Amino acid sequence: MTNIRPSRDEDVEAITAIYAHHVLHGTGTFETDPPSAADMAARRADVLSKRLPYLVAERDGEILGFAYCNWFKPRPAYRFSAEDSIYLADAARGQGLGAKLLDALSQAAEGVGVRKLIAVIGDSANAGSIGVHTAQGFTHVGVLKDCGWKFGEWRDVVLMEKVLGEGNSTKPE
Repeated sequence: MTNIRPSRDEDVEAITAIYAHHVLHGTGTFETDPPSAADMAARRADVLSKRLPYLVAERDGEILGFAYCNWFKPRPAYRFSAEDSIYLADAARGQGLGAKLLDALSQAAEGVGVRKLIAVIGDSANAGSIGVHTAQGFTHVGVLKDCGWKFGEWRDVVLMEKVLGEGNSTKPE
């Protein structure tokens, strides 16, 4: 059985390896050089310092994926909107873990006051990410055409959003 839980310091090595695979072989991220474990630890610490969720999917002691959200933009007016990120180990794809991570992340984000999750999906051909976001209630809001250059081709960015909790129906506290 897969357990979705808050990440821990000892997960950073596995998180780094999963992300490096996506940097080197995928278009879900537009990074071109894999960050070090120290870089990933600093990024995780930044997310956690903002009291935002950073989760992992674990089975039999193995980290199979991770998900977190960070503020969409740093300005105070955006403090209720967060961008989600989800990455799975290559061997864990197609098992429903992305949906489980995104569902848990949505709940955790709502629990800390996020009213809108925004998906900024690298590559309009990224059917897996678009599909899991659609299945989890995200709606398509736009495409930024040809704004990333990776693997010798221009890549689009797909924008999706999901309202959490009361969304914009009430004033935030």
